[in-house]
Amino acid sequence: MDLLKIRAFEDDDILLMKTWLNKEHVMKWYEDPDAWLSEIYGRFDKFSFINHFIALYDRNPIGFCQYYICADADEHWYGNIPITGSYSIDYLIGEENYLGKGFGKAIIALLVNKVFSLDKAQRIIVFPEPENIASCKSLLANGFIFDEKNKLYCKTK
Repeated sequence: MDLLKIRAFEDDDILLMKTWLNKEHVMKWYEDPDAWLSEIYGRFDKFSFINHFIALYDRNPIGFCQYYICADADEHWYGNIPITGSYSIDYLIGEENYLGKGFGKAIIALLVNKVFSLDKAQRIIVFPEPENIASCKSLLANGFIFDEKNKLYCKTK
């Protein structure tokens, strides 16, 4: 996985992202492509608190990922997790040839390292669909703990 990197999302990635969001294996978990695209289009203003990235393997785009400070998002799935110092991540593999080969786990590891390099980051919380077994297993493999009370995955710094 040494050839796996993430880089900042660019305007030239929008068409590729549209393609990925409309693939069956992605739509299963990202049901509203327009909402995701709206965040990307607004990444320099309304959604500037979200840090968007493209995952590259050997310089070829294979997926998308992002992180954000939970306090900046208008979401209500955190339960009793302290909002201060909490970040969340999202990720997807768009290219089918990279599914089931450990790339999701590796993308999560890159995101975790990026978030935990930030001074204010104390924890990362994630709320995947419980039926998304691959995502849940990838989180656990990266040291996340399933918080039974809040029904989410959490990793502390």
